[in-house]
Amino acid sequence: MKNRNISKALFERAKTLFPGGVNSPVRAFKSVYGPPLFIKNGNGCRIYDEDDNEYIDFCCSWGPLIHGHNAPFIKDAVIKTISNGMSFGTPTKHGNELGALIIDNHRFIDKIRFVSSGTEAVMSAIRLARGYTGKSKIIKFEGCYHGHVDSLLVKAGSGLATFGVSTSAGIPESFASETLVLNLNDLDGLEETLKSHASEIAAIIIEPIPANNGLLIQDTNYLVWLRKLCDDYDVLLIFDEVISGFRVGFEGAAGYYSIEPDLLTFGKIIGGGLPVGAFGGRAEIMSHISPDGPVYQAGTLSANPVAMTAGIASLTKCLEEGFYERLESMTYEFIIDLNDHIDRKGYPLQIVSIGSIFWFSFSKKRTIDPNGIDSTKMELFKKLHEYLLDNGVYLGPSGYEVGFISGAHNKASLLKAAEIIKAGFAKIF
Repeated sequence: MKNRNISKALFERAKTLFPGGVNSPVRAFKSVYGPPLFIKNGNGCRIYDEDDNEYIDFCCSWGPLIHGHNAPFIKDAVIKTISNGMSFGTPTKHGNELGALIIDNHRFIDKIRFVSSGTEAVMSAIRLARGYTGKSKIIKFEGCYHGHVDSLLVKAGSGLATFGVSTSAGIPESFASETLVLNLNDLDGLEETLKSHASEIAAIIIEPIPANNGLLIQDTNYLVWLRKLCDDYDVLLIFDEVISGFRVGFEGAAGYYSIEPDLLTFGKIIGGGLPVGAFGGRAEIMSHISPDGPVYQAGTLSANPVAMTAGIASLTKCLEEGFYERLESMTYEFIIDLNDHIDRKGYPLQIVSIGSIFWFSFSKKRTIDPNGIDSTKMELFKKLHEYLLDNGVYLGPSGYEVGFISGAHNKASLLKAAEIIKAGFAKIF
């Protein structure tokens, strides 16, 4: 077992400083065993904690590090920009360059607005959808997470299509009631809701690849019909691609499925490891954002030059010929090896993947909505997570979270991790 005494002491100190000892809830390790790791540094596909333990990392800072930790080409670009200053609150050429890089290589984006987080991107896209349509209600789906936006931090009540019920204190029910919550992959329920409420509904928002509550890969036909229904009922379609954007391909899930949403939201990879978010879409809709239009949105650190530089370096690398094909092939070989082992041993789980995203599903059945996840099996994940940490493999500290493979993972590191994971299966089963 790895010694985590320094991390433990740091966490005890942190609990006197921050609510729960953390600045984002999942970091507290409430769903797994032991104190959270305090990471000192990272390099390539590995991270090192304050106790000098080494881990092969499949969290990748929850997805942004598609090129691994401390990528030299990103670090060098950032250092060069920092030498000229870190923030000006003015336009810079770096914002122009990153904006053009995205728009020129993404067929569904005419204009884009940079913000500082995925949550801010979603909040702004929702406001824009309401301002553009003149309607107030939003449809979201159970199992899709869109950041801690008041009107979207809701769950379903009873019945087919229900007005949202707040999942957090501090959110007035009047806010939550502006959101209708439906089940994923239920076209009949969606059409019935649109028939009843289309005149009030500004937009439907969905993670086209739901990856915040398991990896709930949707049927392509469902997403195609979702687009059609939005057209039929004059409702905007928003793809929340904070995780899937630039991860399953440069055009994200929109390109993967060849479906054009009206608006898209991003984060993660476009910051190259620094805080960033963005929303974009059709020029006609984006023209309603201030100062061109009446929908207000602003941010002092929006398009911060350092974050823009990191994003330019990150996305330029992503555009190299064969980058996504190599990443997907490497992920596929890793997952196939593990799933073949699982099948030979008869273990009651499978590893679900798309692109370079994967998830441990403790079920042999395909899971397309959160109701298909057996929460009692999370005890198995806790035991697996503990074993993997003790043996040098880091996964996000929740069985509902997905894992990521980066360009810094190589065959040797993946083979080593696979052997440790197989031993972990033997331990928990």
